[in-house]
Amino acid sequence: MPRDATVTVGLAGALVLSVAVTVTIGPADLSLGTVWTVIGDHLGLTSAGVPLLRDHIVWQLRLPRVLGAAAVGAGLAVAGAVMQTVTRNPLADPYLLGLSSGASLGAVLVIVAGLGAGVGALAGGAFLGALAAFALVIGVASRQATLTPTRTVLAGVAVAQLCAAVTSFVIIWVNEPHATQSITFWLSGSLARVDWTALTYAGPALAAVLAVVLAHARALNAFAFGEEAAATLGIAVTRVRWTLLVAVSLLTAALVAVSGAIGFVGLILPHAARFLTGADHRRLLPVAALSGAVFLVWVDTAARALFDPRELPAGVLTAMIGVPAFVILLRRREVRG
Repeated sequence: MPRDATVTVGLAGALVLSVAVTVTIGPADLSLGTVWTVIGDHLGLTSAGVPLLRDHIVWQLRLPRVLGAAAVGAGLAVAGAVMQTVTRNPLADPYLLGLSSGASLGAVLVIVAGLGAGVGALAGGAFLGALAAFALVIGVASRQATLTPTRTVLAGVAVAQLCAAVTSFVIIWVNEPHATQSITFWLSGSLARVDWTALTYAGPALAAVLAVVLAHARALNAFAFGEEAAATLGIAVTRVRWTLLVAVSLLTAALVAVSGAIGFVGLILPHAARFLTGADHRRLLPVAALSGAVFLVWVDTAARALFDPRELPAGVLTAMIGVPAFVILLRRREVRG
């Protein structure tokens, strides 16, 4: 079997095993056999049955959260890989266009205004906030009906700062301890709220965008050599660039709506995937998705289990891991200015 296929198959197996094992980790004593039995019962594959409490712990509490971590990790890694290639900036990440700040503001407004309860309302507000931020970025960056990557990135930075400032103002103005605690935990990047409803946001968005970017893998390979080189290879540079930017922006909005802003996954994991596969996006994108999924599944499990009964936001641990990796990345010869 070729090395790239071996890596992909190995990561896929590691993801399946990671999901099964991490569901067993927690205060309740569960076995792998119990996890597989519960999953088989709900999928209609078995009818062995387990005690109702254990069934609830696996199916309603832990499994959707673990699958949510896998979806968010995979999506952020894919979005980061695409952003780094399209902008030709190895330090780009999915939040480059201000989407996380817009989503955070949308979620905060939902919490403060009491517009709804549960993950559905929160995710809806965050998704609308991210879309509003993206629309504002495009509006600010537009000049005589044209857009350039540099102007768009600068507009994204400005919009992100604006949304962050408004979010801080709202939190200070409300000054309600319970709402502030909930907002702060969500802004730090947490998968504690993920349930099956949340997966209806993240799962379809990940599948659709992954199909789009894989269909443009050849164009992404050409972009790695510059826009002029891509154009000489027959790539419609402007159309492809904005198709990919809009696709990964919508994916990022859906993911942030589910988990808040979990940093460094979309920055570091694409580089780890390139180390394993090289720069060919036909191999890079699946490996980035799988490695991002495995990584965030274990990080989130550590966040909820290491300090039990307290729980850390997953974004705190990804930052602790990501900052040293980021420093190493900065020191690498190929990303020096």
